[in-house]
Amino acid sequence: MKFNTKTIHGGQKHDPAYGSVMPPIYQTSTYAQSTPGGHKGYEYSRTHNPTRNALENAFASIENGNYGLAFASGLAAIDAVLKLLKPGDEVVSTNDLYGGTYRLFTRIYEDFGINFHFIGMKNAERIEEYINKKTKLIWVETPTNPMMNVIDIKAASTIAKKHNVLLAVDNTFATPYLQRPLDLGADIVMHSATKYLGGHSDLVMGALIVKNKALADKLYFIQNASGAICGPQDAFLALRGIKTLHIRMQRHCENGRAVAEYLNNHSKIENVYWSGFENHPNHHIAKSQMDDFGGMVSFTTKGNNYEEAIKILENLKIFTLAESLGGVESLAGHPASMTHASIPKEEREKIGVVDSLIRLSVGIEDEEDLIADLKQAIE
Repeated sequence: MKFNTKTIHGGQKHDPAYGSVMPPIYQTSTYAQSTPGGHKGYEYSRTHNPTRNALENAFASIENGNYGLAFASGLAAIDAVLKLLKPGDEVVSTNDLYGGTYRLFTRIYEDFGINFHFIGMKNAERIEEYINKKTKLIWVETPTNPMMNVIDIKAASTIAKKHNVLLAVDNTFATPYLQRPLDLGADIVMHSATKYLGGHSDLVMGALIVKNKALADKLYFIQNASGAICGPQDAFLALRGIKTLHIRMQRHCENGRAVAEYLNNHSKIENVYWSGFENHPNHHIAKSQMDDFGGMVSFTTKGNNYEEAIKILENLKIFTLAESLGGVESLAGHPASMTHASIPKEEREKIGVVDSLIRLSVGIEDEEDLIADLKQAIE
């Protein structure tokens, strides 16, 4: 089954009660039993829910995995991965990553004795320099948030397997439409399903997908024991979103390219970060492990002028100034004060998240309207 078909049919079956084409919303906390322990596969909705199970099957299908898990948020999904570790374990993570992930790592799990190494991974061979007997996990985002750096997943996988270390890849920006990390050797794929998978800015959700049953069993236990599950209504919305992922991503990519090229040729713009440019660091890797380059674009104003960046953000009419990304509508954000505010300024600026940086989530509107909006806001 090819990807476009998987988004609609992958892992799905008609509801056995009445043949419903879409999985019903099973808005229930518990299930009737004929005798103690005698039930139809469902006891309590923290453990299993038919709507959530349908979504988890869809997650697994589109990422070419065997097991999918749905969580209450992307951070809840990351939290479950870190609960595989114990005090004294070490994690090698990219240094350019979502601010909430950095906050979870440093403000929560460092206090529990987990040690983190944040490094630039544009040269994936650097990862090996930080691996020792205590290393249990490599954490990768690619493309990264918000600098759009590209990390070689195959190279990271080779290192992980050599040292018997888990490799987890945050695939939120690319989505499985563009990139499938499990096929490239990753052990765990994570998504903030709030973003492109849901696609309509109407839910908050996280996802994990794996191939290995023993690893899946550990994560299912953590999911049930910790309880950070999504509700059936959100599961239904995410299922609906996945069914149009392929056609939405096609337009996100088309519009992203048009916006990136417009900004790259504008005299008032200093730097444009988009992995589709041939001079973008690791463009050749992006070209080999991705099917296109996505709808996320970051840029800085000429001279890295903070006031000019704020003025642009305040004057946008079609792009909405808001956190998050991946919805059908175009969004603009200021990472230094919004999504990455939890990262200390000195650390932010080391990786390029300067005060003039603007991050765009390019939606699926008409590209001429989007470019006209940027033009009036910039000029």
